[in-house]
Amino acid sequence: MTLLDIIHPDNPILRKKAKRVTTFDKKFQALVDDMVETMIEAPGVGLAAPQVAVSQRMAVIRLQDDEKSKEEFGDLAGKLYVVVNPEIVKTSKEMVEGVEGCLSIPGYLGTVDRFEKITIDSLDRYGKPQRIKAEGWLARVFQHEIDHLDGKLYIDIAKEVWEVRPEDQDDENVVAE
Repeated sequence: MTLLDIIHPDNPILRKKAKRVTTFDKKFQALVDDMVETMIEAPGVGLAAPQVAVSQRMAVIRLQDDEKSKEEFGDLAGKLYVVVNPEIVKTSKEMVEGVEGCLSIPGYLGTVDRFEKITIDSLDRYGKPQRIKAEGWLARVFQHEIDHLDGKLYIDIAKEVWEVRPEDQDDENVVAE
């Protein structure tokens, strides 16, 4: 496996709508594996293909699996999600405010409103249809990653953006995607 370079907003790929995935060959499987390794090493909880300069509608997501996360997320802690050509098909009416960061915009955080609950239809890494229901922090991460696939960054919808402060480093309510 290979660690991939994470691009920043000066690269136009981040601002373009990614192309649908149609092939699930060995090259695609290697990309999935490389993205998972890159996300974990970064460290982050999500990584969309455009963030590694690949214009494909695919993202990987994995909540931490440390003890604190296991207490908070139960079986979801450490579970790997690979979503290909994802679409949000249902949302809650309730929106929640939260703090987000992004591996493509290091050193900054922002306050973003997201749906509390969502349902996603997508394909898995092998092209098999899947439906995922997510709420809370996991729903926020999925929405953040799907925004990347549409060429949108959290800073585009944030109420406020600021440089990371020392006290932000240990805040468990910060999504460091």
